[in-house]
Amino acid sequence: MKKWIRRIFWGFTAVLLLFILWAGGVILYEGWFGESSAQWTNVTFTDSDGTELHGYLAQPEEPGRYPGILLIHEWWGFNEGMTVLADALAAEGYVVLAADAYRGEVTDQVPRALHLRLSTPEAQVFNDVDAALAHLMSLDSVDTERLASMGFCFGGGHSLQLGMRQSENLALTILYYGTVVTNPDLLRPLTDNQPVLGIFGEEDASIPTAEVLEFEAALNSLEIPNQITIYPGVGHAFLTEENYDEPGAAGEAWQQTLDFLAENFKE
Repeated sequence: MKKWIRRIFWGFTAVLLLFILWAGGVILYEGWFGESSAQWTNVTFTDSDGTELHGYLAQPEEPGRYPGILLIHEWWGFNEGMTVLADALAAEGYVVLAADAYRGEVTDQVPRALHLRLSTPEAQVFNDVDAALAHLMSLDSVDTERLASMGFCFGGGHSLQLGMRQSENLALTILYYGTVVTNPDLLRPLTDNQPVLGIFGEEDASIPTAEVLEFEAALNSLEIPNQITIYPGVGHAFLTEENYDEPGAAGEAWQQTLDFLAENFKE
């Protein structure tokens, strides 16, 4: 019996070691040879210290002043998918700045994404997202009275954080399956008439339904206008640049977002 236990232990240890070596190899390889998000960005701006930052700006074809949306990417970093969604929003009549919150780092591998998520200082992300919002507000084509933050996964959590930090500037906060806040005291800055749209998946193991309902209850306790929707039968990151305009949960969530923006930004 003890012999079998030892075999199981050493077998498990070997598998774990191989996984660690594989994950470490992916992180190192992509750190040295991985691509940069610079190929998808088209605008440069600076933060208050003069640090050069990048993003992707999408605007309606016709000149004028439009509502603005600050878009924040998933934990993969800024990739081509964000440009597709930014262009789709611009076609609906919004000026969209998709921020690069990882300063050029991007991946499509889970180990590297986890590394970027954990190793990028939160204070740096806050700084860069705030600078992106300031740049968006500086554009002549943007109506600064009608501004929204919107993000997915990593970006969804930061969209909510931005809404709480910049409640005096933002009119709407939109988060897709981002980390929620359930403490009403922390959500209190949103009470200045800043509606919240939250999109989640019923089968999302990383953000349990119970936490989403706590988030909704906290918003309601502060009388913050909100639409919190848990889509059945889907998990985390169920909306992508490939399916946002197709039938199903992704298409329904995207249309809900467009309706939410149109209703709250109508003149």
